[in-house]
Amino acid sequence: MSGEREGWRAELGRWLDPFLDALEHPARRAMCPLYLAGLIGPGDRKSVQPMAERLGLPSHDGLHHFIAAGAWDAAPLEAELARRADRLVGGADAWLVVDDTALPKKGDRSVGVAPQYASALGKNANCRTLVSLTLARREVPVRVALRLFLPESWTGDPARLDKAGVPEERRAHRTKPEIALAELDRLAAAGARFGCVLADAAYGVSAPFRQGLSARGLRWAVGVPRHLKVYPVDVALVPPAPGHRRRLHTPDRVSVPAEEVLAGADWRPISWRRGTKGRLAARFAAMRVRVADGPARQIRDKPAQHLPGEEAWVVGERRSSGEAKYYLSSLPADTGLATLAAAIKARWVCEQAHQQMKEELGLDHFEGRSWAGLHRHALTTMIAYAFLQHRRLSAAGRGEKRRRRTAARAEPPRHPARHRLPAAAAVAAAVMPALPTVDQQTAA
Repeated sequence: MSGEREGWRAELGRWLDPFLDALEHPARRAMCPLYLAGLIGPGDRKSVQPMAERLGLPSHDGLHHFIAAGAWDAAPLEAELARRADRLVGGADAWLVVDDTALPKKGDRSVGVAPQYASALGKNANCRTLVSLTLARREVPVRVALRLFLPESWTGDPARLDKAGVPEERRAHRTKPEIALAELDRLAAAGARFGCVLADAAYGVSAPFRQGLSARGLRWAVGVPRHLKVYPVDVALVPPAPGHRRRLHTPDRVSVPAEEVLAGADWRPISWRRGTKGRLAARFAAMRVRVADGPARQIRDKPAQHLPGEEAWVVGERRSSGEAKYYLSSLPADTGLATLAAAIKARWVCEQAHQQMKEELGLDHFEGRSWAGLHRHALTTMIAYAFLQHRRLSAAGRGEKRRRRTAARAEPPRHPARHRLPAAAAVAAAVMPALPTVDQQTAA
């Protein structure tokens, strides 16, 4: 093994020290770095047997026991991951992106596997679905949570839950938005900092999810279906006429679908970032509204209508393909259209993280069937991903320092403002469009 590869292995060992302290038992402390090295190192398959062979271990029993059978608590490692992620990319200008990712799987015995919608495939498939939370700043993502969603075909079958080792506190059916809010609370308790929560329409359509974010004092920008109802921002509740049998106040105007309220708006071209084929752009429009997600009530002659709820932005996006998308955002009323568009489109970093963790770290390669094994494998892939992001950010920072020294030696600036270089995080974002494995990095 080359000296450079030994270098990253030694760096991984140092970086893992706080995680290893939480494991306590000597055997687990020995196996954890090996499992992570197997995930990060070369090889197409990142399940325990091929990783053990590549690592030169006499058998795969130790790795298997560590990830699937040993009795250890993942919570301290999850908390340490949240703290590390915060140091890398956390802050008031960071995003917390809520999403989910599907792991296709045959059979029906592995925990959580059932016919359900697989976002990666764009159709229903036999798979597991993991709710994911990603902390990101300036296009640099760090995955901080992966929690299995259990369909009702699982939560309604105690024998099946017993066989998969699902903990008692995880057996009640919870929606994906409910899981996301619980994971968000866990991350906040661990000290992760972020300024705005982003999510697609699968989460944005949930009024309890949006209201839960607002109740926590968080800003948010989420996708919604085009038919989601909103009121004009100046809608008012009026009392019933004297002598009317109904004593409830009703809105003075009716709610309308999001696409209708923006139909006649001023649509402007906005570019939010540079892609591989040039600037990414679309036409956007936005309007302040009151979301129709208050208490349900008969309004006029229509039953089960909703009263005006929180004030928010409704935002529309018209793509060059002709496709239209709609969003809600609780960003302040003085937020500009370009800022709204940038917030909405910042969600793409979670897709990048999904792809990299599957293709390069083997997130979807776990072959066991248990709840504990799946979540430990997911946790170690997140730790590996965070380590690689740490290396990349450190390398970008060193590169910026070298450029500063070179510029200073070449020509002392007469006008410092004209020679100011971008911040380290901005440099990192510019030079890190993909996540190479450590071996690819050392070979470059």
